[in-house]
Amino acid sequence: MALSYPSDCRYADSHEYLRPDGDSVRLGLSAFAIDQLGDIVFVELPEVGAELSQGQSCGSIESVKAVEDLLAPISGVVEARNEAVVASPEELQNDPYGEGWLLKLRPTDPSQMDALMDAQAYAAKVEGH
Repeated sequence: MALSYPSDCRYADSHEYLRPDGDSVRLGLSAFAIDQLGDIVFVELPEVGAELSQGQSCGSIESVKAVEDLLAPISGVVEARNEAVVASPEELQNDPYGEGWLLKLRPTDPSQMDALMDAQAYAAKVEGH
């Protein structure tokens, strides 16, 4: 299966993506990471209003294979969490860049996004695995 990486997203080494959404960004897990995890059975996310620091754990994704920490690619405040994914973790596999987003963040330092990979660099990184 060929995985796609939307060009309007920025990607972290730890496989989270950020997609612009007005003055905020949506944080999710890349299709590559979801593919590697397999069947996802549980998603834990921080509460709305939580302040995240870049590189900090901000939840976890549990699959039948492993439990992986989500890491905040940038610092920001949680504006929303995707309760549909918390209730039905399999939604992540269906549409990771659309309905499968995890958090909506208001960045506290938007320039941190500049250090993240674009789609082409991310695809080159993961396809080398």
